[in-house]
Amino acid sequence: MSSESTAPDTIVLIHGFWVTPRSWEHWITRYEQRGFRVITPAYPGYEVEVEALNADPSPIEAATIPGIVEHLESVVRDLDSPPILMGHSAGGAFTQILLDHGFGAAGVALNSAPTEGVPVVPLSQIKATFPVLGNPANRHKAVGYTHEQWHYAFTNTFTEEESKALYERYHIPASGSILFESALANLQPGHQGTWVDYHNDRRAPLLFIAGTEDHLMPPKVQWSNAKHYKSDTITEVVEFSGKSHLLPAQQGWEEIADYALAWAVRHATARVAGATTPA
Repeated sequence: MSSESTAPDTIVLIHGFWVTPRSWEHWITRYEQRGFRVITPAYPGYEVEVEALNADPSPIEAATIPGIVEHLESVVRDLDSPPILMGHSAGGAFTQILLDHGFGAAGVALNSAPTEGVPVVPLSQIKATFPVLGNPANRHKAVGYTHEQWHYAFTNTFTEEESKALYERYHIPASGSILFESALANLQPGHQGTWVDYHNDRRAPLLFIAGTEDHLMPPKVQWSNAKHYKSDTITEVVEFSGKSHLLPAQQGWEEIADYALAWAVRHATARVAGATTPA
């Protein structure tokens, strides 16, 4: 990558809820083979293996949005140059927040959770999140999915065998506290943890990638989130047919990974050449 001084040489992959950085394992290898440095930061306390978090979910219960954002920013701040940021699910919301705060050369949000102010709540999303949000007692707990719930929310287009294998390999509980906070963000006064400035003209280019069959964060959520941006900087949406929520592991993930990388490199390089990198 050194031959193109304006092109980013580092990619930061940000995982979502109910999974850990392990969910990016295929993308790490693919991007490293293309000469990129790949960093997959875990949320604070999530640095242990999936099996350990399932055995002791207390780090998940202790997680907060400000704590996660602060940690991710510290990782990116220590890099020599702005990286490409890619986030899946909740990681997509964190990608948007980091971009708004002036980090990153370009961002890609895959099946992203919405930032504050996006009111669209499709029925499939209600069903997918009901195991957590349907019980107020979950607000201060780490709440896992059963395999049946995981299959509906994450892997509805996978075979039963594939879905079970990925459930065993990737699944961990999610923070009920954060999920309730995010769900109620639009009803609370003032800015909440997932707020971004939709008019920020200094934000790096942002691409939303939507899987057409995603139950948890359907395309309607991606389009609505993107339309909230009123800034002059680039904001685009692309849909991939037949894809469910767990895009990083679904058959055909290579096409999505390559598209995301090509888009990010192209727009980041053009942006740096135009001398519009945020402070």
